[in-house]
Amino acid sequence: MSGAGDRTRLFAFSGGFLGPSAQARRIRRILTLAGHPPHIGWPGQGDAIAAWGHSPRAARAEAIARRTGAAIWRIEDAFLRSIHPGRLGGEPPMGLLIDRSGAHYDPSHPSELENLLAKSPLDDTPLLDRARLCIARLRHLHLSKYNAHDPALPAPAPGYVLVIDQVRGDASLRHGGLAGPLPETVFADMLAAALEEHPGAPVVVRTHPETLGDARAGHFGSAHLNDRVQVETGALSPWALMEGAIAVYAVSSQMGFEAILAGHRPRVFGLPFYAGWGLTHDELSLPRRTRRLTRAQLFAAAMLLYPVWHDPLRNRPCALEEVIDQMEARVTAYRQDRKGHVACGMRLWKRRHLQQMFGQPKPLVFENDPARATARAARTGRGLMGWAGSTPRDFKGLRVEDGFLRSRGLGAALTPPVSLVADDLGIYYDPAVESRLERLITAPLPPGGSERAQLLAGAIVSGGLTKYNIGTTADTLETTITRLRQERPGAPVILAPGQVEDDASILSGAVDVRTNRALLQAVRSAEPEAIILFKPHPDVEAGLRQGAVPDADAMADLVVRGVDAAALLPLIDRVWTITSGLGFEALLRGKPVTCLGLPFYAGWGLTDDRAPAPARRHAAAPVPLATLVHAALIAYPRYLDPLTGSPCPPELIVERLAQGQTGAGRPGLRLLAKLQGALASKAHWWR
Repeated sequence: MSGAGDRTRLFAFSGGFLGPSAQARRIRRILTLAGHPPHIGWPGQGDAIAAWGHSPRAARAEAIARRTGAAIWRIEDAFLRSIHPGRLGGEPPMGLLIDRSGAHYDPSHPSELENLLAKSPLDDTPLLDRARLCIARLRHLHLSKYNAHDPALPAPAPGYVLVIDQVRGDASLRHGGLAGPLPETVFADMLAAALEEHPGAPVVVRTHPETLGDARAGHFGSAHLNDRVQVETGALSPWALMEGAIAVYAVSSQMGFEAILAGHRPRVFGLPFYAGWGLTHDELSLPRRTRRLTRAQLFAAAMLLYPVWHDPLRNRPCALEEVIDQMEARVTAYRQDRKGHVACGMRLWKRRHLQQMFGQPKPLVFENDPARATARAARTGRGLMGWAGSTPRDFKGLRVEDGFLRSRGLGAALTPPVSLVADDLGIYYDPAVESRLERLITAPLPPGGSERAQLLAGAIVSGGLTKYNIGTTADTLETTITRLRQERPGAPVILAPGQVEDDASILSGAVDVRTNRALLQAVRSAEPEAIILFKPHPDVEAGLRQGAVPDADAMADLVVRGVDAAALLPLIDRVWTITSGLGFEALLRGKPVTCLGLPFYAGWGLTDDRAPAPARRHAAAPVPLATLVHAALIAYPRYLDPLTGSPCPPELIVERLAQGQTGAGRPGLRLLAKLQGALASKAHWWR
């Protein structure tokens, strides 16, 4: 809560703040950004001392505060932290709770969070709207404080009572208002109450994530199992567990807070921050808590106003919404990659980037032979993946391909990608088989999805971005097009983007028109009066792939070479294409698009389709553009920050590409690209 306007000096005396670990460095950075860099030295009156909650390492800070008269600030992880608990994974937190009054779990006197809940108006409509949307997003993404669970695992059959365990000796129990009975007795009483008050229902005990691997002990275990009680060890999503519960019991666990957000009114046996506001059934009472709050108000105070959130990719303070975006990228990568993959058909130059994208929880194993790769994946329990262009249609694994915001530079020039897709059904450019992208296009949008997609599309357009982001501005070209319009008033300016003629998108998605020459002929036949611009594909223009049209100048009014597609699109009226991704980029800019083939964006009611689309697409049409954008640019690809090497959301990639921050290239790849261009007519070995 404390901000940069507070000039209190903050002193630290433990390795948790001053040590060399990634966690300590992150904590120092967040404190510094909040205006309170940790000092080393001896504090005086008017200064403050940082204590990590009420942990054992806080004892030194408390002793020095007593000697000096300095204040104690209690600092803790924020309520949305990481994938693994800090003790298990060593991951730095995404935010801190900096409390100058107390600790949120200690009801002996009000914390800053309690003061917010008791005294802040919490009636600002935009704030509460933000709270409701964030609650919906956390629930949809199955995000909790720790996130090493698997949302795909089935929860028990609905109708059970959920009892939430905690680790022994936790500060929220030692300082949580349980001065009477021992915490062990409270947990036993809670389980007994759950069994007694719901005599016909099974009871599921959810252990704390830190008890995995015997890192810390909980209060329940195998001794408590019987025909009515089962223990769930943390692999299941907390949100999935709460979905099927008929009642929730907690002492002071954060899951009790999440139970409120999930629509429950939990029975609470301690005095956590969320008790006493009319949203819980309370075993204990705290007379000073008399206000009645809504879920949105509780969330707004605890998650939007109280924490100091940190953006580790941009290294700056941020809002909760950005933390959710980044955690979405991180947990998506973790959930898809935690078992590891065996990768086949991956060229040597791609392997480093594939390892960064898909091998962070468990390194990829590369195996060239598909049969050996399949056997190894089955033997080791890993997934199987292959480069899409090298896999047959009956391939039983993930097909990997470049995403739609790829790089600043060509794939054929061996420029590393910042986005890849991994499709478990088909691949986006092959309309013969339903792809995961198609499923995403036809699925309901997640909370806030339409607005996010519109903002992302606007950022792409305003940033002048396309798939490859190469070429020059169109200043001279604009003059030429203006002259052509004056010479032929009323004639539409049509852009016909060339493609790589042996590319998988042509081989799979083209129908009658399969070459760049045939594309130009089709456009001229349909639009004889039009001003036709032909833009050769950058890979072809660079001499790296097939698809040149030597007499294009005789077939088009203007052959556009070396011009950035983003600069060209505002100058034209419509696009005619076979399957080019430039058609999708034109849709982002509100340009009409005619498709002679079946790209991923055709058949949804957004394009003029001259080839018959699969019936499954027609059945879903019309699809709003925002839905297509969300599926293609947010839900389908994976993005890797080129500066930090971390999974990241698309919004960050848009910033990086717009600012030219794409990391250092690898020496020698340009020479290899030239060699592949020389062999382009003989083999497709670079794919």
